[in-house]
Amino acid sequence: MTTAQGARARARIEITAAIKDEARRQLAAEGAAKLSLRAVARELGMVSSALYRYFPSRDDLLTALIIDAYDSVGAAAERAHATAEAAAPGDHLAHWTAVCRAVRAWAVDHPHEYALIYGSPVPGYTAPQDTVAPASRVGLLLVSVARAAYRGKGIALPPLPDALRAEAERLAADIAPDLPPPLAAALVSAWAELFGLISFEVFGQFDNIVGDRDAFFATAAERLGREVGLLPRP
Repeated sequence: MTTAQGARARARIEITAAIKDEARRQLAAEGAAKLSLRAVARELGMVSSALYRYFPSRDDLLTALIIDAYDSVGAAAERAHATAEAAAPGDHLAHWTAVCRAVRAWAVDHPHEYALIYGSPVPGYTAPQDTVAPASRVGLLLVSVARAAYRGKGIALPPLPDALRAEAERLAADIAPDLPPPLAAALVSAWAELFGLISFEVFGQFDNIVGDRDAFFATAAERLGREVGLLPRP
């Protein structure tokens, strides 16, 4: 790469970052439904035609922001998991709660980005396949915690009602063929409950109801891990 090519590449990275930053400011102020490429260009002192060279449409910009948000919360969860593994090897329940706390902390620190990926769908926008892998990072990490516990005999399989067996077998085949159906079904339920708890906090449903939210969430996250079947380290 020549010096001129390197300079152009750096400039493109910087301008792309500036566009995303301004778009995030608009998300916070107006919400995703009102995100406008023209408004972003105006705030950055760019002509619209120049911005379209970076993001051809509003949906392209939304997709980039969504992927960034999923990757950001996924990276936060993975860092917390690695730290918990190093601090308490074999304590799978502690690893689980560390991941849950990291996701909640990210959501509280980034409420508008959380709303973009876990709030109401943006009218007229359909997420492309590119978002699937980033969106799966937290869920797959929780599955990996359960898998490690299962392989290390650190799990007591949760009960599975007969009425749910066929669905649990389908879930296991889809998300974790190496895990028993009762565990797969419990993981999906816990995943949904985790983000329900976080959404209630981020979107204000806990206002004037839950005071000590740190303690409340920590207890709830551990309960979810136990419902999955994770056993505390002896």
